[in-house]
Amino acid sequence: MNYIKHMNAVYQQFAKDSRLNTTHISLYMALFQFWNMNRFPEMFHINREEIMCLSKIGGTATYHKCLKNLNDWKYLCYLPSYNPYKGSKIKMFIFETSSEQAENKSKASYEQALIPITNSIKLIENNSKTKLPKSENEVLLFFENKKWPSLEAKKFYNHYNSIGWKLGGKIKITDWYSTAENWMLKAQEIKTANGQSNSEQQNIPIDEDFLKTKKEKNYSEPL
Repeated sequence: MNYIKHMNAVYQQFAKDSRLNTTHISLYMALFQFWNMNRFPEMFHINREEIMCLSKIGGTATYHKCLKNLNDWKYLCYLPSYNPYKGSKIKMFIFETSSEQAENKSKASYEQALIPITNSIKLIENNSKTKLPKSENEVLLFFENKKWPSLEAKKFYNHYNSIGWKLGGKIKITDWYSTAENWMLKAQEIKTANGQSNSEQQNIPIDEDFLKTKKEKNYSEPL
């Protein structure tokens, strides 16, 4: 089965079929991805929650209606299971470039298999992560460009480097620039609470460790 020719053909069919809406197409693509992940077998089991999540369908009624439509309109064969411990089965019909269905051509093609979606998601997540600072100098340069005190840059780097660049010791930092912004905002709040003006804050290095709690605290104030 040539999945490229199949997808070209099925999209040609989508364009002609006025009965379809975006939910039908989204559901079909989710099922196609599961078909691909299972190496294009003749039939495969599905999990309703997983398919709904992948196709972004929020209601079970919409899910069952669209799945029944795709079955009735000969895009696939849906074999429901009434056993809660056994998933329903799906048989994907193979489309040719002529847009004709060839139900007898369902043999898997291992060489043509797409990259599993789990690997794609991991790749996207890795690419979207901001790299952590390689050294203290990188943090110092960032603070200098922002016209922030170098002392705060050193305190910021030493603190988060010592706890493995995690927020609250649990959540890994993915954007240290934003974390630095929050660090300085908190520092400014503390200086303001101590009665210093903005001009004083700009001229006087911030040397108070705001991570430590004060001895006198007003517990009626929000955190």
